[in-house]
Amino acid sequence: MRRRRRCCPRVRSSPRGRSGRRGSSRCTSTSPRARCAGGAAIATATTPANVRSISSAWTTRRSSSEAGSSAARLPQGPRARRPAPTRRSDGPGALQQQPEASRHRLALQFRQVRAETRARTGGLSAEDQCVQSMPEASPGKWHLAHTTWFFEAVVLAPHAPGYEAFDGRFFHLFNSYYEALGSRHPRPQRGLLTRPGVEEVHRYREHVEVALQRFIERADADTWAAAAPLVELGLHHEQQHQELIWTDILHAFWCNPMLPAYRSDPASAAAAPAPQRWLQRPGGIVEVGHGAASFAFDNETPRHRALLADHRIADRLVTCGEYLQFVQDGGYRQPSLWLSDGWAAVQAGGWQAPLYWMAPGDPRAPAAQWQVFGLHAVRPLEPAAPVSQLSFYEAAAYAQWAGARLPTEFEWEAAHGAPGISQMTDHVWQWTRSSYDPYPGFRPLAGAVGEYNGKFMVGQVVLRGGSVATPDGHTRATYRNFFPAAARWQFSGLRLARDGVN
Repeated sequence: MRRRRRCCPRVRSSPRGRSGRRGSSRCTSTSPRARCAGGAAIATATTPANVRSISSAWTTRRSSSEAGSSAARLPQGPRARRPAPTRRSDGPGALQQQPEASRHRLALQFRQVRAETRARTGGLSAEDQCVQSMPEASPGKWHLAHTTWFFEAVVLAPHAPGYEAFDGRFFHLFNSYYEALGSRHPRPQRGLLTRPGVEEVHRYREHVEVALQRFIERADADTWAAAAPLVELGLHHEQQHQELIWTDILHAFWCNPMLPAYRSDPASAAAAPAPQRWLQRPGGIVEVGHGAASFAFDNETPRHRALLADHRIADRLVTCGEYLQFVQDGGYRQPSLWLSDGWAAVQAGGWQAPLYWMAPGDPRAPAAQWQVFGLHAVRPLEPAAPVSQLSFYEAAAYAQWAGARLPTEFEWEAAHGAPGISQMTDHVWQWTRSSYDPYPGFRPLAGAVGEYNGKFMVGQVVLRGGSVATPDGHTRATYRNFFPAAARWQFSGLRLARDGVN
């Protein structure tokens, strides 16, 4: 059922939220709202009208059974508390049925999620958090601000009467891609935002945190019923950016000749895997997609039936040792193993191994053996560890070399929880051979949040599972991650599949 739009009073810009200083970087946009040279205003001090009128409608999920989910584990070491995995009664459907009962739970999860984001950037210097190593990545400071912008623009501005924006210009600076919510700073130029500084971004976060906690406590029943699903969406949105904080800073450190470490705690060694086994998976019609009352992104719905052919799926992930054999066998020099676009990427990028692998004698960290750069800086390659930082092209080429293929996303989902299957959610995201398309009957969420997933359903490939960087409670059997086929800076690897059964 669609909920009616709620109008809210004009949002004022809080005087105490202003720094009084402009950024010195020049913007390339010709829009008057985007100018920052010479002290020109980036945006009006008040909240844009399109932000104030964002729809609060939410699509009710159908209740049905769903495959169980596993929580991803982060590497050992000090860390902030995690939100508990969402229960089936805690999703958008449950929020609409019992909105008052969700206030305490979401307030607690909000504090926990925000604390985890602070923990992930706590060991970084201000300089670390300002760098943007490539157009596809974002500075840590931007992640801190953008996840705050989401709660301000999507929840507080349209639903909290009298809410005072910290700085009206931030609606422009930290909008990512929401056309319905106004203009935005160009993504490739996020690293040029020397202002606001890291300290001011943290003040921005505190301002919004206080306002949102007050809103959760005081919103009337009708307002809360409309806003609660958006608060929960914001929590899962921030968890996605927690992983991106790690992947983006790791790429920035890789570009640094000093090859610094992100983590200082001891790294745990991977246990030697058992020989790979093939699990027999007879074909048939299976139920896939999310249909329970628990939280899910709209791209996981609706639950529907899919036809699978007989196939086999590997019981575990491909390891670094196994992938090294592919490298040493000249896998990156054999065009017959690669998709056409993949071979073009190999040639254009000079790929010779996974992104963060260092060959023996690499002048940046000379050694007699292969090494891998990661969160603990440079370490010897662990043959037993799952291979990571692969593009779809590399995963598909390895599968071709191994006489296999990548599983489809529905083969992967149907195997989740099957006897004998392992390493499904707690190591690396796993490339599938499935393009990122809408499910039959897919309907994006109403309002601006409808842009969250649906408009990216072209030119992307689905990954399933979760990684060591994925926050606890953020994975489930139906989760659909997606990236372009050439993306290789994520914690992404593969497992194999084959047609037919023995």
